[in-house]
Amino acid sequence: MWDWPIAIYLFLIGVSAGMVVVSLLVKRRVLREDAAQSGLLKSTAIIAPLAVIFGLLILILHLTRPWTFWKLMFFYSTSSVMSLGVMLFQLYMVVLLLWLAVIFRHWLTAQLQPYPKLSWLGTILNKIAPIERQLEPFMLLLAVALGAYTGFLLSALKSYPLLNNPVLPVLFLFSGLSSGIAAMVLCAVTLFNEPVDSPALAYLHRLEKPVVWLELFLLLAFFTGLWFGGGQKAVAVTVALGGGFWATMFWFGVIGCGMVLPLILNRYCRPNLRHRLSFLLTVSGLSLFGVFVLRFFILYAGQMTVV
Repeated sequence: MWDWPIAIYLFLIGVSAGMVVVSLLVKRRVLREDAAQSGLLKSTAIIAPLAVIFGLLILILHLTRPWTFWKLMFFYSTSSVMSLGVMLFQLYMVVLLLWLAVIFRHWLTAQLQPYPKLSWLGTILNKIAPIERQLEPFMLLLAVALGAYTGFLLSALKSYPLLNNPVLPVLFLFSGLSSGIAAMVLCAVTLFNEPVDSPALAYLHRLEKPVVWLELFLLLAFFTGLWFGGGQKAVAVTVALGGGFWATMFWFGVIGCGMVLPLILNRYCRPNLRHRLSFLLTVSGLSLFGVFVLRFFILYAGQMTVV
């Protein structure tokens, strides 16, 4: 039985991957050379690495023998989804920290001035800076792979028809994008005083709507494919959506609060209201809540039906 710590782990990894993908898009499309001054990129610099660290810590503590987790970091198996994930996490963290260090190299260099023995770090970052644009496509590839990996991890559970679904990795990727946008907005406007009418936030608002619609479409494809698959697949859909606690959480938490309500608020509220801090916090909080509940729903409802 995979229980609630795994759901939190899946949520945190999705947030990190989603924030990095969105940050790369915002940096290329809007911020360009001013990325280091943006509250959105500062939010990514804090949340994206910490979300992975806390997610992996939860996973390690959840292991049967957590004190031997270090073996996973050095002994790999290409036939294991978990082992492949460990390799992906390691590469993702190295490239992420390097990318963020290059973006904020001037700030880091200033912080290192009282420590002359560490001045070589600033020199290295300045030498790496010219290849920043070449590093970004690789960072994007790793972030997309990490966002989809959480879905692959669950879809490898072949005895559970709801989880063993090829749509799940793509669904988790787009729900991660949705949570990444919400987390960036929440952190940027509260911690870094990002102007509510900034061009970067306006770009996120334009990006958010198609992401939510694609997420809705993927949920439809996810359950439609199971329903027409017949047998235990159709039973899994009936059990998950037909009634009970998890069906209520899906319709109310995921669809209602997480998707439909934010779309309605963004569509029908007046423009002056949509630019208020309270409005941004409410809509972003609803989106994060919906993705959080989705992870719990998929994990628990997916284990209620066995082939």
